[in-house]
Amino acid sequence: MKKATWLLENLQQLKTSLKWIVFAALSGTSVGLVSALFHFCLAGAARSREERPWLIWLLPFGGLLIVASYRLLQHEKDTGTNLVLSSIHSGHRLPLRMAPLIFLSTLITHLLGGSAGREGAALQLGGSIGSAIGRRVGFDEKDKNIMTMCSMSAAFSALFGTPMAAAIFSLEVVSVGIMHYAALVPCVIAALIACAIASRLGVPAEAFPLDAVPPLTVGNGAWIIVLASLCALLSILFCVLLHQSERLYHKFFPNPYLRIFAGGCIVLLLTLLTGSQRYNGSGIELIVHCMEGNAASPEMSVLKMLFTAATLGAGYKGGEIVPSFCIGATFGCLFGSLTGFAPSLCTAVGMTALFCGVTNCPISSLLISFELFGYEGMPYFLLTVAFSYMLSGYHGLYHSQKIIYSKYRTDFINKKVG
Repeated sequence: MKKATWLLENLQQLKTSLKWIVFAALSGTSVGLVSALFHFCLAGAARSREERPWLIWLLPFGGLLIVASYRLLQHEKDTGTNLVLSSIHSGHRLPLRMAPLIFLSTLITHLLGGSAGREGAALQLGGSIGSAIGRRVGFDEKDKNIMTMCSMSAAFSALFGTPMAAAIFSLEVVSVGIMHYAALVPCVIAALIACAIASRLGVPAEAFPLDAVPPLTVGNGAWIIVLASLCALLSILFCVLLHQSERLYHKFFPNPYLRIFAGGCIVLLLTLLTGSQRYNGSGIELIVHCMEGNAASPEMSVLKMLFTAATLGAGYKGGEIVPSFCIGATFGCLFGSLTGFAPSLCTAVGMTALFCGVTNCPISSLLISFELFGYEGMPYFLLTVAFSYMLSGYHGLYHSQKIIYSKYRTDFINKKVG
């Protein structure tokens, strides 16, 4: 009797494993193809804006088109990545129409000069496709959640070329303090397949090689702890600024058309005041500028935060993570230049610390630092992630993210981020 029970249990586990291998491969393939198309469209939009700077004048009108599109498809109360996380927490339906909406609206934002990234759009794109596949094959609520997570990993991996971080990020970002290990195998398979497909189609993996990394000493470690601590505070400021800008926009411009038009005008005005478009778009160019050893000026981080808050708070679509990288890169580069301590390493540390602070995902932050910058700086990245996570408090980019366990004690707190 015991042998028969053991055999049945093992057969059931084998069946479940095979099921997730098949559906993770399906997710990785489909989301990888869509994400590759998304990358090339975004790259084309960025080139068009660089070649035609006058497109920035159309940003307020592009905003009207975004609001009209969401209203036309009856998805006016879209909350972006928060909706994806909420669907995993509470079983809210994640509509497939979210995929084309976020695809087109992010393209409009990038083409016309909004300050936004792409990874938030990728998470929404992947999550809605994965959820739709789960519904189509008749998965129950828990299996649909796993399908959503592995498709999020696939999209993140395809766009960044960072399958390690992408596989873990979807497990870690939903509930801080616990990880849904049941989704580990599907997330890993989907991330690897999507990354391979995107790479084969010509999507380059993000990588920023470091200059010579100094050996870890007490003094060098102290510099990194100071920088990571300052970046943790900066991550709080960025999250508060994003959330407050959204509240202020809703308070003063209740009508969504007027709100996004006003936001476009504010971004346009900021662009005219700065005299360049270096703070528009995702901020990749500024990251490269800092990683190449060029000096960063004190206002760079502040201006990127203002541009991003003005854009996303008004209702333009895109992501917050690449702008976070940009803010961290410019601040870290400035810190390295002022102290004379390894500006290239400080730039990488700033990026890692901001990513950890705004996402509350220390393991993903450590993995993405390895994939972006290599393993040579491992001791510094380890210090960075530990201090940034501890000192960033209970703030974050996503209101639907839950902090399950305290960052300071082994206490169950189960609260949403501020």
